[in-house]
Amino acid sequence: QVQLVESGGGLVQAGGSLRLSCAASGSIFRINVMGWYRQAPGKQRELVAHIPGGGITNYADSVKGRFTISRDNAKNTVDLQMTSLKPEDTAVYYCNARGVYTSRGFVSDAWGQGTLVTVSS
Repeated sequence: QVQLVESGGGLVQAGGSLRLSCAASGSIFRINVMGWYRQAPGKQRELVAHIPGGGITNYADSVKGRFTISRDNAKNTVDLQMTSLKPEDTAVYYCNARGVYTSRGFVSDAWGQGTLVTVSS
């Protein structure tokens, strides 16, 4: 019903930058919160950053000052600009949309398929 498609992952050296993008589709009227989570091997999925429609962002302490989240409400997209990447940022990054209003009803939570970010030392 709601599809999230991520792009932009890949391999980068420590200190480098990557930009992740996510586009939501599915006859969407509004998305309350969009965000990015990540899951490293052997670890639980964790919040990286999220941004509600009003634009007040929230970041994990580990990425503050290095990552920037932004969204385009008209296009239902959310981006994550990642700079000064560290090997510990290596993970599968997942796009998330929470509280999605569509022509077919309300979707409480939707996830993308994930995109791998690998940071080499």
